[in-house]
Amino acid sequence: MAADHHGQQPPGAGAEAEIKEQDRLLPIANVGRIMKQILPPNAKISKEAKETMQECVSEFISFVTGEASDKCHKEKRKTVNGDDVCWAFGALGFDDYVDPMRRHLHKYRELEGDRAAAAASSRGGGGSTSAGPDAGAAGPSTGHFMFGAAVDRSDNNNSSASRPF
Repeated sequence: MAADHHGQQPPGAGAEAEIKEQDRLLPIANVGRIMKQILPPNAKISKEAKETMQECVSEFISFVTGEASDKCHKEKRKTVNGDDVCWAFGALGFDDYVDPMRRHLHKYRELEGDRAAAAASSRGGGGSTSAGPDAGAAGPSTGHFMFGAAVDRSDNNNSSASRPF
């Protein structure tokens, strides 16, 4: 049986239960799509590279989420929230990611508030809203989803100035 990063079994898992690979890993198509975003348009990614990245990012998400979950358990809470995930990044030594994650979380919450206001307004008979007609629309992406770094995909040099990290 598969255990989490602390060696614990998932709640309710019997001795013969096994977590399916499709439930443990992010979809490989999504991983490949994310990988392609940072590469030049004509770049190819091998199946092996996608599968390796799929394993790594899935394990990383489990690792960070497990730390956030442990915090919630100690605080007798059942729901892991974005602030817990940000805390876990710092607790695990990923300090460089804490501020970008907090900024992303703040922006996400603002957009969710705008969406909720727009939905409430449309249910209430179409009154005006301060959110505007494009409330909740993120618009075209100008770079990495967290760091906002513009990535020039036509630039094939390995300059670190063009990379978000």
